[in-house]
Amino acid sequence: MRSFKTLILALGVSLAALPAAAEKLSLGQLSGYLNQLQQAKGSFTQINDDGSISTGTISIRRPGMARFDYNPPAKALVLASGGEVAIFDKKVGSSPERYPLGDTPLSIILAKSVDLTRSGMVTSHTYDGTSTIVRARDPKRPEIGTIDLVFTGNPVELRQWVIRDDSGSETTVILGELDKSAKLPHNIFSIVRAIENLR
Repeated sequence: MRSFKTLILALGVSLAALPAAAEKLSLGQLSGYLNQLQQAKGSFTQINDDGSISTGTISIRRPGMARFDYNPPAKALVLASGGEVAIFDKKVGSSPERYPLGDTPLSIILAKSVDLTRSGMVTSHTYDGTSTIVRARDPKRPEIGTIDLVFTGNPVELRQWVIRDDSGSETTVILGELDKSAKLPHNIFSIVRAIENLR
């Protein structure tokens, strides 16, 4: 379960093939992209701090909701909904571990309004010739960790994020192509419903 906690405590994404971007993207452009990303679904690959790899499907419904369905052998489910994050281990079948969403960097992406220009939120904003990389944190809660967001342009796309928690552990999540036309009902994000399905 440690790797799933790290996913929540430090969020990171990378992609296998990154299209070239013409120039460094501004924080305003990146904030605008995240704010218009209302619903999306796609595959992901997670690289854990210990080098192990997991795969699955990610669903996002902003504001405030996300779902990570892990493929076997992991058999795990992570839900963000109602201001909480719940981590289910389907192998055990017990009640999930639950945390306030606001205690995780995931809250930065899922916020109703994302403003990366906010004072103290972005601690690094760089361009490597292909991607724009932003390191962000909650300026009121710097102790909860940071998230590196990797974007490409033409058009702007979120390609990768890397989460670092207060112990220095890193988790990288690599996103496949996101289907932004996906229709994702509220109930698939329900923590209560997922708990009931355990019974």
